[in-house]
Amino acid sequence: MKKIIVLFTVATFIVASIRLAEAQQPKKVPLLGYLSSFDPATESAPAEAIRLALRERGHIEGQNIATEYRYAEGKLDRLPALAAELVSLKVDIIVVGGGSSTIRAVMNATKTIPIIMVAGADPVEAGLVENLARPGGNVTGITSLNRELGGKRLELFKEAVPKVARVAVFYEPAIPGSVRDVKEVLPVAARALRLTLQPWGVRAADDFERVFAALNKERPDGLYVPFGTLMRANGKRIASFALKSRLPSMYGNREVVDAGGLMSYGADQAESYRRVAYFVDRILKGAKPGDLPVEQPTKFELVINLKTAKQIGLTIPQSMLYRADKVIK
Repeated sequence: MKKIIVLFTVATFIVASIRLAEAQQPKKVPLLGYLSSFDPATESAPAEAIRLALRERGHIEGQNIATEYRYAEGKLDRLPALAAELVSLKVDIIVVGGGSSTIRAVMNATKTIPIIMVAGADPVEAGLVENLARPGGNVTGITSLNRELGGKRLELFKEAVPKVARVAVFYEPAIPGSVRDVKEVLPVAARALRLTLQPWGVRAADDFERVFAALNKERPDGLYVPFGTLMRANGKRIASFALKSRLPSMYGNREVVDAGGLMSYGADQAESYRRVAYFVDRILKGAKPGDLPVEQPTKFELVINLKTAKQIGLTIPQSMLYRADKVIK
C-alpha cells in the first residue's frame, strides 16, 4: 500500500512538473512578414489598417503577434532578395502589397509559407492562383479588379471634364495585363464616349521625363493613369506634372489624388487592407490558404481633389461632387 501511495505521489509530482514547465515555456508568437514594392511612407496607411483590423480580432502587435517589414521603395529588382530575407526569418505568413511581380517574387522564394496578397491584377490570368473560389497552392487574398474599372473611370472622367476629347494613357509595356487594357479594354469605352486615346508606354522611372516632355508638345485634354506598381511608386511625380501642366487627370488609386491628382475611382484600398486580418486570423487558426477563396472588393470610392480643380481652372459639375465619396478642398 505504501508503495502505491509513493508511486502515486511521484507520478503526481512528475505530471505537475511537466505542466509547470509547459506553463513557464513562452508561447511562440506568430511572425508576419510584410513585403511592399513601395516605401514606408506610402505603405504607412495600409500597414496601420492591417494592425487595427488584427487588433479587433485579438491579434495585438507586440503582444501576441509580430511583424517584419521589407520595402523595395520602387526598385523591383530588390524584390527577390527581400522575399528571401523574410523566408529566412521563418515567418508564419507573408502579406504582399503590390502587383503581380511582387507576389511572384514571394512565390519563387517559398512554396510552403502562406501568402496573402492585395493585388490589382487578375490573379488567375497572372498565374498566381488556379481560380478565385479555390486558389490552391499557398496564395490567397484580395484582388481589386482594376481592369474591369477602366471603362467606368473613363466615363466618370468625361462626366467631370465634359470638354475632354484626347486622353493620354500611361501603361507598362512589360506587363501583359497593362498592354491588354490599353489595346482592348479602354478603347471599347473610349469609342462609346467619343474619346481619342493616346497610349504612352513607361518601362521604368527614368522614362517619365521623356514622356512628360512629349506630352507638353502634344497637349492632350486629359491624362489617364491606371493602378500599377510603377505608376503608384511615381504617383506624386505624375500628379505634380499634371498640376504644373494644368492637365486634368484620372487615377486608379486615391493616394495620388491626396498628393494633388484631380480624381480617382477604384476599390476602397483601406477596406481591402483591413480584410487582410481575416485571412491572417483564419490561417493562424489552421486554415490552408489554398482553401480560402480570393475575395473581390465590394466597396468602391470616387475621390475628387477640388483644390486641384481650382488650380488648373476646372469647374467640376456639382452633380459629380455630390456623388463623390470624398472631396478634398
